[in-house]
Amino acid sequence: MPLCHFLRAMGQRSTVGSLLFFLWLNGICTGFKLENCTYYNRTFESVYSVPGDMAMLNSTLVSSDTFNFTTVPYNITWYNLKTGREMSNQTGRILVHRETLWFLNVTVDDIAEYVSILRTPSQCYRQGIKLVVDLPIAGQCRRPKKAFQTLTLGVTDKVSCPLKDYISKLDSYNITSSIKWYRGCDLIVDGADKFTYMDKAILKIERVEAEKDSYTCSLSFTLGGITGSVSETIETTVSDSYSMPPQVREPANEIIKAQMGSNFSKRCRVFVPGVGRPSVAIAWSVRDYYIIDTKPSDRVSTSNLRLEDDPKGAWLEVLLIISELREEDFHINYTCQAASDRGPSKGYFTLLPADPNITIPIGSVLGGMTVLFIVSVTIYYLFKVDIVLWFRKAFPVLYTNTDLDGKLYDAYVAYAQPCAIGFSKEVEEFALCTLPQVLENACGYKLFIGGRDCMPGKAIVDSVEENIQASRRLLLLYTASTFISKRHTSSTSSNNNNISKSSDNIERKTGDRSGSMSSDGSEEVYPDSRQQLECMAAMHRALLEGSLKVILVELEEISPAQLALFPESVRHLRKKQGAVCWWKNLRTRQRWRTCVRRREDEEKGGQDTQLSPSLSPSSRFWKEMRYSMPVRGKRAVYPEKTALLNL
Repeated sequence: MPLCHFLRAMGQRSTVGSLLFFLWLNGICTGFKLENCTYYNRTFESVYSVPGDMAMLNSTLVSSDTFNFTTVPYNITWYNLKTGREMSNQTGRILVHRETLWFLNVTVDDIAEYVSILRTPSQCYRQGIKLVVDLPIAGQCRRPKKAFQTLTLGVTDKVSCPLKDYISKLDSYNITSSIKWYRGCDLIVDGADKFTYMDKAILKIERVEAEKDSYTCSLSFTLGGITGSVSETIETTVSDSYSMPPQVREPANEIIKAQMGSNFSKRCRVFVPGVGRPSVAIAWSVRDYYIIDTKPSDRVSTSNLRLEDDPKGAWLEVLLIISELREEDFHINYTCQAASDRGPSKGYFTLLPADPNITIPIGSVLGGMTVLFIVSVTIYYLFKVDIVLWFRKAFPVLYTNTDLDGKLYDAYVAYAQPCAIGFSKEVEEFALCTLPQVLENACGYKLFIGGRDCMPGKAIVDSVEENIQASRRLLLLYTASTFISKRHTSSTSSNNNNISKSSDNIERKTGDRSGSMSSDGSEEVYPDSRQQLECMAAMHRALLEGSLKVILVELEEISPAQLALFPESVRHLRKKQGAVCWWKNLRTRQRWRTCVRRREDEEKGGQDTQLSPSLSPSSRFWKEMRYSMPVRGKRAVYPEKTALLNL
């Protein structure tokens, strides 16, 4: 600035000399101003045109990367560096519109470098753009400067016009424009042959042929009262290799958890459908910053690109490597971006801290629950009867009151009657004495016992049917000889399992009993029609109807050979639900009293006598009986009916 003041202070006598001096001085002072501004490069520093076309020089200084243009005031001035003059509007020639300098009719004299200066209250920025004007080649319709593009042989492909910036700028002015395509010098009609106009800047070509060709797109519009056009030529080459838009398969917009302080790696896996080696750029970014470090010594780095061929295309892979995860690495998105001339694609993942290691606590809890479950199942299996009986006693309100079901008896007791095949004094004593003493007197159940509660003179069929129908359970008492004769033949034929026999046939059988005398002179025994009827009715209701539960009471141990002679229905029911074994109760008591002898045993020379069975409801046998009996509340004890016993 002192030099400028000094030169201005010098006197000049010649008017022409003064004018030349002023222009020179203005250029020097302007040059100093340019040097004081921050310089920004453009991606493309030259604009190519031909005489007669329109040309657009656009400054990229108005951007958030330069300053906050939405809040900070600014102004832009264009200068011609060749002349040093500020650019201004010239009708039919030049139009200055803020950051854009338009040449409405380019001439060779417009060749120069033009500088845009953006000034704010505190800063100054500048950017230079060269305008290059080439003369057309004689005899050719294409432009001297060409763009290049590769098409794929034999498929539908597209040619893109490089004038997209012009179209976007005109659209921002709300100025309509139209585009025409030429193949060589021939105009391409939209929809004719294999060509189709797509949008304003794309030409679709079907079934691309092998020949090289040139296509020119010409954009026409009216600006500043002048109608003109701008054109670009695209030189195409044809290749039999092709690639479709890339597809980022990993990461797949997911959430990944990792332990703080550990090393971490994640691959970006991109698939490119096509033939041949694709041209794809892959990069990792975080917080809008690209990770370009490939040194393993860096904490955050990426690996080199790895290519893997595939019959349908190619796989590309780049690893993101973090040697040590820190707190600032979490709760942010890591994005993998892939881009080619076919289009972009991206995928991301969010890195979160790993959840606390709860494997040991969970394992301990699950292990404890497993042990508790096994112990509970074992205890329930061993003490199932005791647990159920206690629960019934503690929570009787949870069970339905059986007094309202219309039944008269809790159980119907079926056993071999006197003078019948399989009759036993011990069984009769158990049925008439032991069962009533415990189940009726001690437990409050009401039993129907044949031979004790039967009405005299009533038909057997009616008595059995009515009383079984009025009972909630049926107790079937049996020994090894209950269902077999002394000659070990079946006491009931297979035809006796047919429950559809009429009551008349059964009564006829009861009247036609045929006794049999054993060869050793023993008493006569007869087939017991009542026992047969009870067994058939019970099996029918239990196995076919499911309306009655039968409790098998096994009074002595049954061998497999003896069991094979039982009726098939009894064997099936015994296998299905088991039996309550009285003989196990006797054997258990004998083991506990092996050293205890009664005085009567000593008088008989040490011979064992039958131990008296336990009549306590708390013994194992009676608990199993009570478990199988119906659930009931406390009921008044009914007087015993012993009319038949007193006959």
